[in-house]
Amino acid sequence: MIQFLSSCNFSIFHFKSNVIEMRMLFLSSSIFFLMVASVFGQEGQWTLKTKSINPNNYFGVTSGNGMIGIVSSPEPLKVQDIVLNGVFDLYQRGRVSNILKGFNFLNMDLAIDGVQVNAENITNFSQVLDMRTGKIITSFEVPGKVKVTQEIMALRHLPYSALMDVKIEALNNVSIAPMNMIDAPNHLRDVRNHYSVIERPHIRMPLMTSAALSPTGKHTLAASVSYIVEDEEFFADEVTHIDWDYNRHWMTFRKDLKKGEEFDFTLVGSVISSVEVDDPFNEAERLTLYAQLEGRDRLLQRHNDAWGKLWESDILVDGNEEDQRDIHSFIYHLYAFARAGTAYSMSPMGLSGLGYNGHVFWDTEIWMFPPLLMLQPEIAKSLLEYRWKMLPQARYNAFAHGYKGAQFPWESAETGQEATPVWALTGPFQHHITADVGWAFWKYYQVTKDKAWLESRGYPMLKEVADFWVSRVERTAPGRFEIKNVVGADEYAENIDNDAYTNGMAITVLRYATEAAIELGLEPKPDWNFVADNIVIEQKNGVTMEHSTYEGEIIKQADVNLLAYPLDIVSGDQVKADLDYYIPKYDPLGPAMGFCTIATIQARLGQTEKAYQGYKDSYKKNEVPPFGVLAETAGGTNPYFATGAGGVLQTVLSGFGGLEFTNEGIIQSEGRLPKAWKNLTLKGIGKDKKTFEVK
Repeated sequence: MIQFLSSCNFSIFHFKSNVIEMRMLFLSSSIFFLMVASVFGQEGQWTLKTKSINPNNYFGVTSGNGMIGIVSSPEPLKVQDIVLNGVFDLYQRGRVSNILKGFNFLNMDLAIDGVQVNAENITNFSQVLDMRTGKIITSFEVPGKVKVTQEIMALRHLPYSALMDVKIEALNNVSIAPMNMIDAPNHLRDVRNHYSVIERPHIRMPLMTSAALSPTGKHTLAASVSYIVEDEEFFADEVTHIDWDYNRHWMTFRKDLKKGEEFDFTLVGSVISSVEVDDPFNEAERLTLYAQLEGRDRLLQRHNDAWGKLWESDILVDGNEEDQRDIHSFIYHLYAFARAGTAYSMSPMGLSGLGYNGHVFWDTEIWMFPPLLMLQPEIAKSLLEYRWKMLPQARYNAFAHGYKGAQFPWESAETGQEATPVWALTGPFQHHITADVGWAFWKYYQVTKDKAWLESRGYPMLKEVADFWVSRVERTAPGRFEIKNVVGADEYAENIDNDAYTNGMAITVLRYATEAAIELGLEPKPDWNFVADNIVIEQKNGVTMEHSTYEGEIIKQADVNLLAYPLDIVSGDQVKADLDYYIPKYDPLGPAMGFCTIATIQARLGQTEKAYQGYKDSYKKNEVPPFGVLAETAGGTNPYFATGAGGVLQTVLSGFGGLEFTNEGIIQSEGRLPKAWKNLTLKGIGKDKKTFEVK
């Protein structure tokens, strides 16, 4: 069905095509970028870019704002996925919940003189992620016809909205026909497409919307998109709405351009689900109307300002541009995948796709949370609020397994019920996750000293966690408590007793619960310290045993070495003895964060050059084309691995940078720099936004 605006007596709406006027309007944004460039240095430190794009070996970059993730595509003017934070259902990929892709409302088709643009008929195709502002910038040429530049971004200040700018420069007299589409992923059902024009005395605005049900009908999802109309002097032909029965529809127009003429247009759209609001269909349209009438200039200025505020907390390396760019990439992805003021956590793959079904693991609390707590405490707080929201289900989980307190699931999704596939024994047995959650809650209090939060959130959580461990341990002899039948951090070892990391973390959080009670003037339960003092961590020949029956097997990732960092419950010669013993046992194809642990401990021991080489190896071997985004393992294909990003940032912050969480807040012990770096500046750290340096 084709509808023309003129047939409904709607007036033609107009687009901006005068590039000089555009630059004048964007003077404030230009000043912003100049200021950022002067502060942060060379452009190469802030961009991930490629000019060599192989669609068969392509792993996209993500523009994210903590609520939506927009993943780039190897196809010109296309977006691969739009991922929604916190929206799960059962579909296709198994019988456990999966994070959902939302409507793709940013895809664009473009016809030049009646010929559709595709990867085969373009040249000079390049893509760039500007990490300062979260923009994905794509450019290409249709030889002898046009040059095209597209910028896409998830708006940082508007959690459910995104913006796309397109600039077309005519190389000859041409006729262009851009077609913006809303495309429904296959797992959405009962898709309904809508089109209308909002008419007011000062504006006539086309509005294209789609709504659908999630696979089981549990949720409704909706997306809406519109052009931003700012300039009444220039205009396009009449907009046409095309609705095909293939889960997609288009808004399109035609425009004749003369050689040398530039034509620019902007789209803004929003996507939201019934997880957030009861009526996502109308809400998506209202959010899009709001963004449309804010106007392009205001949207971009506020978006840039929001990213600029985040980048006030940064890590600056003097002397190595490649390392600086990599560090900015790690920080950028953590910032892009999480958001302050929410109750959402982060999956190992963030908002980059459907990896690990979008579930939440220990990856959040132990690997991604610590650098965020140092750089952005308010974002870190949101990750904890997610766990707080899931506490009632964790209480049920403990009850169902015969324990007291709260037992958190190994994989958590929308409800906090265990979401691990049944075939994976990590679900019933990887119990250290409960201690990991308690550990993170105390770390937040150490940094912020927010006693009201400790009273309302921190201590109630730590009490439940401590009660769980008191009920979980088994007394096998006077003064000996054991934790039996678990899966440890090293998941190659299943159903073992006295896993070193599990026992060490249980000891730690039992003591933290006692500290939290005393901090609030309350009487801690005597059992908490008593049990902590008597949980065993086994040793053999001067080395900490990974578990009671460990005999030197290859391990998946750090377990024993986590007792040295981040737990700090072994020290001195024991740290080195354990490190020397276990380094040869690490599986070379293990996940990135295990190798980050080694590098962090080596840096803390003063083995700086070893630490630097390990730091580089922990992620460089995991980079995939064309942008070098991180896979979980060397040779892996499941990026972006935000867990690894969190791990390498800990090596920088707490290894080379010497930062530590203590009851006095974040302090700096002796930092040591590798020879490749001249100076390390850690700025905007903690709630007081302090600056630390290592020279």
